[in-house]
Amino acid sequence: MKKYLLFDLDGTLTDPKIGITTCVQYALHSFGIEEPDLDKLEPFIGPPLRDSFMEFYGFTAKQAEDAVAKYRERFQDTGLFENEVYTGIPKMLRELQAKGYFLAVASSKPQVYVERILEHFDLKKYFSVVVGSELDGRRETKDQVVQETLRQLFGENPVDPEQVYMIGDRKFDVEGARALGVESVGVTYGYGSKEELKEAKADYIVQSVEELEKFLLRGSEELLNGNPDNKKKNPMYQRIWTMVYSFLMFILVRNAVQYALLALLYQLAQSGASGGLVDLLILRDETGAYNGYSGDVSSIIAALGFIGGAIAVWSTAKLLIDKNKEDMHLSHLKKEGKSKYVLLTVATIGAVIGCNLLFELLGVTNKSEAYTEVAAQQYSAHFIVGILVFGFISPIAEELLFRGVIYGYLRRFMDIKLAIALSALIFGVYHMNYVQGVYGFLIGCLMAYAYEYFGEFKMAVFVHVASNVLAYCLSYTAIAVTGFVSWPVCVIFLAVAAASLGTLHKQKNVF
Repeated sequence: MKKYLLFDLDGTLTDPKIGITTCVQYALHSFGIEEPDLDKLEPFIGPPLRDSFMEFYGFTAKQAEDAVAKYRERFQDTGLFENEVYTGIPKMLRELQAKGYFLAVASSKPQVYVERILEHFDLKKYFSVVVGSELDGRRETKDQVVQETLRQLFGENPVDPEQVYMIGDRKFDVEGARALGVESVGVTYGYGSKEELKEAKADYIVQSVEELEKFLLRGSEELLNGNPDNKKKNPMYQRIWTMVYSFLMFILVRNAVQYALLALLYQLAQSGASGGLVDLLILRDETGAYNGYSGDVSSIIAALGFIGGAIAVWSTAKLLIDKNKEDMHLSHLKKEGKSKYVLLTVATIGAVIGCNLLFELLGVTNKSEAYTEVAAQQYSAHFIVGILVFGFISPIAEELLFRGVIYGYLRRFMDIKLAIALSALIFGVYHMNYVQGVYGFLIGCLMAYAYEYFGEFKMAVFVHVASNVLAYCLSYTAIAVTGFVSWPVCVIFLAVAAASLGTLHKQKNVF
């Protein structure tokens, strides 16, 4: 959320086509050039007029100056008001002003004209700063306009480009913003195409005034299901109950499925049934008496329990994932580069290996009976079965609950940092032993961070699956007995994780 917003005028706040193109037509006529098709004159909307006359009609600098003078002859009294405010602009500006944003106009059009247009359409009251070019040709390029706008906006305070968006419809707006280190928001409802804005490397691109408003206002108010009015309809206790209910249903259904299957196996054993599948599922002692079941069967039962829990929370999780995807879309209009996915992968590997080595070096894994019991059960299965169940099935099911439902709700009515920490804390407590609890909290923070950073639920699933698969491989292969477990190696992996996360955060602050 950035508080300083610079708006271009033509093609962003107002549609000036008739006024600009008829005045260009008027200027060309004075040179004996007839252009009846006003659509062909649309490229004049946005860039400095003098440059456009030279670029599109091959005028010399002197001819371009004369053409601009002729253009203004008609524009100052007539073309100026052959203009129309885009639908939704006054409402958006009113909302932004009410939320405490600092609004400014940064236009290549002469400032005297900009101010008259804003006054004519009753828009000037929304802007604390209005900057345009000068009639004598000074401050004509967009970067000069943006620079002066920033100077006036920040006054005596140092200019902070990271708090500013430049919003416009043409490549000139994007280039002017980049020259001053400001992020740009391109709008395609004006006169610059999406391709033009992409080629100019606009940081974000929106397609309508409505989408622009949502993008700029995102994070400035409590939203539930996209509607601030729902705050009254969905009080805090209802939101908390939804999370608690989903958590309880997941646990109850998961446990019920597992206990039911265990009871079925026990009944088969007690009934004396044998042969075929029964002998594959049930272990017997030398006398033929029931002696439990194999690690593979235990893992499969656990998997079916997780699948049952996932089904129990599926509808709520899907609703929240879809709704958050819609909201997050406005924060992720700029596609993340491949390097960021690599950094997340490196951070995940570093965090998993580093934390596992740290716990092993501290000796905490052998001090927790609850953790030892869980580990023994998980690693009693064949490797492929264990990887399938605990590396894929269980993390996907748990993500539907913890990042899909719990974090999905928390992020909608509290600070993102607190939502990440609280959802990770609940995830840690869920494991019911302090070893997995601490590890679950740390990796849970990484999962929620990945979800928020990339705006995709699948990224949280990726981190969870990758973490479980890697941790399972480390433990299953008994790496603890090798020379790999040492403080230098542990520190290196933790440092790599921290450096990768730090680099990600430096490139984009999701908080």
